[in-house]
Amino acid sequence: MPEPILAFVPLMADVPPGIDVDDIVAEVAATGVSAPAPLESDLQSAVARAEEHGIDLSIIVVDRDPRHDSQLRDLATAVGAEDGGTVLVLSPGQVGSFSDNVSRVTLEAGQDRTYTGNPVVAADNFVDTLVGPQTPWTLITTVVILVVAGCGAATAFAKTRRRARAEELRPVDESRTTLPG
Repeated sequence: MPEPILAFVPLMADVPPGIDVDDIVAEVAATGVSAPAPLESDLQSAVARAEEHGIDLSIIVVDRDPRHDSQLRDLATAVGAEDGGTVLVLSPGQVGSFSDNVSRVTLEAGQDRTYTGNPVVAADNFVDTLVGPQTPWTLITTVVILVVAGCGAATAFAKTRRRARAEELRPVDESRTTLPG
């Protein structure tokens, strides 16, 4: 395929090698977790806590870091496409996430709190971010729009008043005035 055409071809998801997405989907569908056995019950507690707040969370732990951290996001997206909800994928030093109902901003904030080296602490930190108070971006955006619109209206009003006042103060050109008669 010629080089220029490659720019328009979407790339396939690139999950870490050796990972069977179908097996992971089956595990998270059953327990909410796909992780080494010693971690499962603690991670299921994080899943249950998220569920108490209306978040359908699945947690996946892989044993080694992939070549690129985007592979974890691709794995989370592949699992989320099959199972839905919010998916957190942890490796020893990287993290990826997907959600069909939590904003990317919130997911990224949660991911920032997961770099602990301990999957259970990382998952708890992620859930804390998801269920904690969120920045009211809609309110902030609405206030900014109203302030900008108000400034625009005030500027237009001031210009109109200034133009009307200038018209009142302009001397009358008598040569253009016609006298009756």
